[in-house]
Amino acid sequence: MKVLVIGGGAREHALCRSLSLDPDVTALHCAPGNAGIAEVATLHQVDVLDGDAVAALAAEVGAGLVVVGPEAPLVAGVADTVRAHGVAVFGPSAEAARLEGSKAFAKEVMAAAGVPTARSYVCVDDAEVDAALDAFGPPYVVKDDGLAAGKGVVVTDDVEAARAHARQCASVVIEEFLDGPEVSLFAVTDGEHVVPLQPAQDFKRAHDGDEGPNTGGMGAYSPLPWADPKLVDEIEQTVLQPTVDELRRRGTPFSGLLYAGLAITSRGVRVIEFNARFGDPETQAVLARLRTPLGGLLHASATGTLAGFPPLRWHDGAAVTVVVAAHAYPGTPRTGDPVEGLDEVLAEDGPKAYVLHAGTRRDADGRTVSAGGRVLSVTATGADLAKARARAYAAVARVRLDGSHHRTDIAEWAAADAAERAAAEPDSGTGGPAGTGPGVGTAPLR
Repeated sequence: MKVLVIGGGAREHALCRSLSLDPDVTALHCAPGNAGIAEVATLHQVDVLDGDAVAALAAEVGAGLVVVGPEAPLVAGVADTVRAHGVAVFGPSAEAARLEGSKAFAKEVMAAAGVPTARSYVCVDDAEVDAALDAFGPPYVVKDDGLAAGKGVVVTDDVEAARAHARQCASVVIEEFLDGPEVSLFAVTDGEHVVPLQPAQDFKRAHDGDEGPNTGGMGAYSPLPWADPKLVDEIEQTVLQPTVDELRRRGTPFSGLLYAGLAITSRGVRVIEFNARFGDPETQAVLARLRTPLGGLLHASATGTLAGFPPLRWHDGAAVTVVVAAHAYPGTPRTGDPVEGLDEVLAEDGPKAYVLHAGTRRDADGRTVSAGGRVLSVTATGADLAKARARAYAAVARVRLDGSHHRTDIAEWAAADAAERAAAEPDSGTGGPAGTGPGVGTAPLR
């Protein structure tokens, strides 16, 4: 099978890396890609929002599967156009992708499906915004109704900051604040059957201790040793399957990757948001643990054959991803700075730690330089979170990018908590989510 991946961030690099390790993937192409993806795939230039151009490229390279990574092409209907040309596509239709493209639409679907979520108001003018803010009180949660590259949400105790964000948006969703830890859970679906992956947790704030502005994500880890072993099953039954069933009932089946962002509150699981594609940086950590070849899984989704797909197999260790961001990110990041130390990571840490490129390109001299806000995702695996975390930060220390910054506390609490649990109950197993314990389709990460 020849595969064409659309996109050019660290998520797409993670997808391409996993696809390149699939023995059934005979050729791998990516458009537009980046400096790192160029090492595992043939790069092409294409307007990713032009479905006809993407379909023409798929025909040119003989792709049997097109994987659409980012949300903007999905909401623009690129998957629909490529499917109309007879090519299998991993990614939902434009109608189904409204689940991410409009938070108001997602709330409507959840209400119809009986999916637990935060109480909310959709507001289009200042009077409605003020009424909603008064109704909920601080902390205020204000979300741009449309796409905002993962940065359209403001959570603040400052009512003026909440109002200011709302004024920047044509339509906003204002909702109650949800207490408790957040969890990201991906599920591959063909519009009828749902196959959950393993959960992850990401870190949205720019600085240590969850300080600073929201970003697209500064790091992630998987699995979640503190989570209830039945959590994945619960989310599948109360969130994922009902949502897929509701969209199919509406005549707009969702085929592709359904991403549920969740809060584990004192009242139970609540949906924070849905995305219509793999999340970044959680994908980097989750795919690092997946043993099942990725190409076959995505093709089964695209061709409606998930019902007969074998159970997923996972490594029973852990993975940690740390994002290296450019100077001034998430404001106006500086670009064009040389990225150094990548060969050292490969030589000293590979294959247990490796670098996935996000915002990079090659300059006229062939050097890798920064080309975006989030520049790299340094990912490492290990037998447990502590080992994976230590390897990730050792690799980060080898990377040199002038003015860059990264969080130093990714997975810190979870690793310490897991170590305490292991010390207290040395024979209790991993304590991970359902399906991650020893002997359940797993192999160790050392």
